[in-house]
Amino acid sequence: MKNADKFFIDGAWVAPSRDEHIDVVNPATEQVIARIANGCSVDVDKAVVAAQKAFESFSQTSIEYRLGLLVRIREGLIRHTGEISKLISAEMGAPIGFARDAQAATCIAHVDAMIEVLKDFSLEERVGNALITKEPIGVVGLIAPWNWPLNQVVCKVVPAIAAGCTIVLKPSEVAPLDAILFADIVTEAGLPAGVFNLINGDGPSVGHAISSHPGIQLVSFTGSTRAGILVAKAAADTVKRVTQELGGKSPNLILDDADLSTTVKAGVEACFSNSGQSCDAPTLMYVPAALYEDAIGIAAQAGSALVVGNPESELTDLGPVANRVQFERIQELIRSGITEGARVVIGGPDRPAGLDRGFYVKPTIFADATPNMRIVREEIFGPVLVILPYEDEEALIRLANDSDYGLAAYVQSGDLSRARAVARRLRAGSIYINSPEWNSLAPFGGFKQSGNGRECGAHGLAEYLEIKAHVGYY
Repeated sequence: MKNADKFFIDGAWVAPSRDEHIDVVNPATEQVIARIANGCSVDVDKAVVAAQKAFESFSQTSIEYRLGLLVRIREGLIRHTGEISKLISAEMGAPIGFARDAQAATCIAHVDAMIEVLKDFSLEERVGNALITKEPIGVVGLIAPWNWPLNQVVCKVVPAIAAGCTIVLKPSEVAPLDAILFADIVTEAGLPAGVFNLINGDGPSVGHAISSHPGIQLVSFTGSTRAGILVAKAAADTVKRVTQELGGKSPNLILDDADLSTTVKAGVEACFSNSGQSCDAPTLMYVPAALYEDAIGIAAQAGSALVVGNPESELTDLGPVANRVQFERIQELIRSGITEGARVVIGGPDRPAGLDRGFYVKPTIFADATPNMRIVREEIFGPVLVILPYEDEEALIRLANDSDYGLAAYVQSGDLSRARAVARRLRAGSIYINSPEWNSLAPFGGFKQSGNGRECGAHGLAEYLEIKAHVGYY
């Protein structure tokens, strides 16, 4: 891919400071499809200098000017949707239909939402004799994941631009190609030089340099809880703001008045979407004990109907998982479930029949697990669902909250008021009631070890703003 071996700094593609590269591997074929440069602190320093220089003028631009930029970025995303979809599918294995209709489409929806927010967002208010202003925080370091690669880039870059910040972005080294294209899109949109800078590389080389850099005022990270802890520690010495969207182990609570067939089938499909590689995937399904075996049968039928295969096919439901490391971790966790005594309903270890090459995982459903098993406690990040019984609503809420994570939870009920009452007692950042439509304006982020801060909508914009009080302002 053009410019894969370069970095985007101060409005131009430039050579890296060292000759070190990372292979980008197509997870369906295990073939190398590109090589990116692996940056270092020297490259990050150059990007930060460019961003600091650009901040002086960009931070003073009007809301109307930034709205114009967002509109043109949106137009660019629409023009390049086909290319974006193919890149995402090739670099992280998403089926082409999902890459187009979900992965690429959400990017456009996020820009739409930020345009709507920015039009009505108030950057100042009067409080007594003080004027309170909200101003761009400064240079921001953005570190994106591989599971929803461009979606997460857009979730970070767009509110930063809306706020008037300047940017140093590190895409995931696993799935960086869509971000390289995005650099061209923002350039076409007329973004001034130095406002957006992109440094490819791995976490130890580039992620740490961004997190610890004294010239960066905020670091926004999406990824595993383990990596998030490292980012927070690296950022601590410079007392910068840190926002994190980390791991999840989201429960799906099916109450006894819900339609069992509909909700179980929908829960299976939601869990296995994107090959289970969504941090808010409903990977724990809780069903009434009296309906347990019925639910298992429905789930088995729903899971077995999903097509695993070539991500280039429009008929494929699940492609491979994104990389070998993740494939091997999923296999290890599936085997741990078997060793610890859980029942395999469908799936299990190893690749699906007929798929001998590629990081394909059998859609797997476990039953008869206990709360202390690894498959119940740990984020698997693959197409693995655990179905558990509960005796009553109080026990259900205790089970759902018994987790180190708190990113999302799901509640299914025939009584909306009952579902809302249960939702208020769950310790998670997003509660989805009865399979709602996605809301791009709703804030997204977690409780507990699922992170801090929020992305999306007005709350996501606020993360990139600093508050100043002008006391005695008349």
